Amino acid sequence: MKAAVITGHGDFDRVQVVNDLPVPEPAAGEVRIQMKAAALNRLDLWVRAGWAGLKLTMPHIMCADGTGVVDKVGGGVTQYQVGDRVCIDPTIVDKDSPALMTGLENQSRIHLLGETVPGVAAEYVVLPQRNLMKIPEPISFNEAAAAGLVYVTAWHSLITRGGLKPGETVLIVGAGGGVNSASIQIAKLAGATVYVVGSNAEKCAKAVELGADVTINREETPQWSKALYQMTNKQGVDVVVDNVGAATFNDSIRSTRIGGRILVVGNTSGPMVELDLRQVFARQVSIIGSTMGPHQDFVKVMNLVFAGKLKPVIGAVLKLDEVRRGVEMLEQFDVFGKVLLEI
Repeated sequence: MKAAVITGHGDFDRVQVVNDLPVPEPAAGEVRIQMKAAALNRLDLWVRAGWAGLKLTMPHIMCADGTGVVDKVGGGVTQYQVGDRVCIDPTIVDKDSPALMTGLENQSRIHLLGETVPGVAAEYVVLPQRNLMKIPEPISFNEAAAAGLVYVTAWHSLITRGGLKPGETVLIVGAGGGVNSASIQIAKLAGATVYVVGSNAEKCAKAVELGADVTINREETPQWSKALYQMTNKQGVDVVVDNVGAATFNDSIRSTRIGGRILVVGNTSGPMVELDLRQVFARQVSIIGSTMGPHQDFVKVMNLVFAGKLKPVIGAVLKLDEVRRGVEMLEQFDVFGKVLLEI
């Protein structure tokens, strides 16, 4: 079986395409999928780099997001049959996890496809039936694969955790990443006024195409939190979405109104932040952490994609053999939207 893998932690040469992996067989409650598309995430860069405590069996199959056609079903599978077109919820939950009964299974010990368990950038993948959802016609495999991880992350942070309401104001720190482009659309769909800080004029223009009401070009306005403060009549915004971390977090706090909230959904610039706690307690700012989302949120947001109310942003479509090129595009921030691998 052919797959895009990492063979160890390190540089680009650790990303390879192999063609000698065994085809997996589904056990009871599992489904085998003949994959048609997979999507890269920044997660793939971090996994390749590695971190303390991460122990993987090599070669490790990449990618959390994907789509395909049901090829074979295991015993007891009733929801799917051979030939069904499906997309994949990337969150794997232990079968005996009590959180499966709560509807918030992402708040338990979870695994992400392509992170601590093998991913989906392969010709065949076996998954529990609970991780699948049927793709209606005429939604393409690529469009559905581009949504997955980033859309459920954005929906869970803004709507489930953040409680975003119509009429509120939202600042999204960054424009080009998958979670940010999803957050722009979801915030606009929720009835919010959307501000976006982009790294250049081109990305700001694309943010406007996605629904942003106001953009701030960081190249022209490096002190963007001061600019936002003035734009909002010295009030700040109700909600800030920050997945950048160390480089932006203090500016995010300064951009939040008294009693506002910051949604922390990542740390692409680094995890360690030094805070002036007076800015937190005196201004009554709520800092809310959010990661991934439960299956019910995945279903909600994917149905909005299928209904055409949300439109995944695809920046590049490559062949599986071009996975290194896709990884390089992500690493150099040389793409707006998702990088798709056709299988």
